[in-house]
Amino acid sequence: MRLQRRALAPVLAGLAAALRPATAGAANATDVPAAPPREDVPAAAPWERLLRRAAGQSVNFHAWAGDARTNAFISWTADRMEALHRIRLRHIRLRDTAEAVARVVAERAAGQDSGGAVDLVWINGPNLLAMKQQGLLRRIADDLPNFALVDTTGKPATVTDFTVPVEGLASPWRMAQVVFIHDAARLPEPPRTMLAMADWARAHPGRLTHPNARDFLGATFLKQALYEMVPDPAALARPATEATFTLLAAPLWEWYRALRPHLWRQGRTFPESGPAQRNLLNDGEIDLMISFNPAEAAAGIADGLLPETTRSYVLQGGTIGNCSFVGIPFNAAQPEAAMVVADFLLSPEAQAEAADPRKLGSPTVLDLDRLKPGDRQRFDDLPRLPGMLGPAALGQPLPEPHPSWMTRLTADWERRTAGGAR
Repeated sequence: MRLQRRALAPVLAGLAAALRPATAGAANATDVPAAPPREDVPAAAPWERLLRRAAGQSVNFHAWAGDARTNAFISWTADRMEALHRIRLRHIRLRDTAEAVARVVAERAAGQDSGGAVDLVWINGPNLLAMKQQGLLRRIADDLPNFALVDTTGKPATVTDFTVPVEGLASPWRMAQVVFIHDAARLPEPPRTMLAMADWARAHPGRLTHPNARDFLGATFLKQALYEMVPDPAALARPATEATFTLLAAPLWEWYRALRPHLWRQGRTFPESGPAQRNLLNDGEIDLMISFNPAEAAAGIADGLLPETTRSYVLQGGTIGNCSFVGIPFNAAQPEAAMVVADFLLSPEAQAEAADPRKLGSPTVLDLDRLKPGDRQRFDDLPRLPGMLGPAALGQPLPEPHPSWMTRLTADWERRTAGGAR
C-alpha cells in the first residue's frame, strides 16, 4: 500500500484545525531574551591598534572535526593567520559543539571570568541559543570590518539563526543548504518529496539511510520531513512546547514508522556521520543520501570518494538552509586575536577559498555586489564541477525551525529507536 499524502490527509486536516487555537498565543522566536551585556573587547580600540595587540597571540578554535575538507580549510586559515598577523590558530577538534559549550558553562560556574579555554567556537542552532540565553558570548559582529560585506538582507540566516536573532553575538562564516545526492547510473529519477521517499524506499528496501539523529545531518533529515508534514510551517518558527510538538510531530512519526523498516539494515542501525553515509553511497550499499553541502557531490567526485555519475538535487518546495557562525566566549583568553580570525573568515580571500568546490564548496555569506572588482573576480573564477548545483538550481532555502524542534526531535527519535525498537 502506497504512503501518499492522501493517506495522511485526515490527520493533516485535523492538525490544521487544532493548530489554530493551539498556537495562537505562542511566543514569537524573537522573544528569546537577549544575552545580558558582558565585558566586551574594548570598543574604542581602532582596528589597527587591535591588530598590533593581537600579533603573537594564540587562539584556541573549538570546532567540529567530522569533515576532512573542513579540517583542511581550518588548517589553511591557520597558515594565513600566521603569515598575515603572526597569530597561532589551534584547531581544538570536537566531536560535538556541546563539548565547548559545556566547558564555558563550567568555567562560568567556577567563577573563571577570564583566561578561558575557548577563544573561538564554531556554533549555531541549539548551541548558539544556549550560549546566548546564558550570556556566554561577547558582541563582536559590528566591530569586524569585513562584516560590512555580509549579505544580511539577501541571506537573512547570517543574522537570524534558527529563527533567533543573533544580535552581533556571533559572526557568520559559511552558508549551507540541504541537497539530496544520488548515483544517477543506479537511480536516474530520485524521489522529489519526503513523502515519496517512503514509497521509493518500500520499493527499494535497504537503499536509503540517514545519519544517526544525534548527528546534525540526521536531525536535519527529520526536520526536512517535518516541514512537509505540518499544515503551517510558520508554526516551526515558534518554540516547541510539549503540546505543539506532540501535535505537529504526529504525522512525521507515522511517516517514519512506515519508512524505517525499509532503510539500510532494516533501520536497526545508522551511519554515525555524513562521511560514513557517503561511504555507503560510494560502496554501492545505498542509492540516495542527504547532505548539507551543495558541493559535496562535486567534491566527492573530484576526490574519488563518489562515482562520476553522482548528482545532487533539491526537493520540490525547497530545502532547509542555515549559516554557521563563530563566537567568542565572555571569558576568552585571547579575545582580540579571536576577533582577527573571525574577521579574516569574512574576507573575500577566505570566503572565495571556502566557496571553491575543490576546497570546501560552501556558499559565501558575502554580498558579491559590495566587493571590489578584484575580489569579485575571485568568485567569478571559481570552477563549476560535475554534480554541482548553482544558486538558481538551489533556490531560496527554507528557514531552520526554532532550535527547540531539533532538540525534541533528536530526543524523541532516540527514544523510539533505542535498542533497535520499532
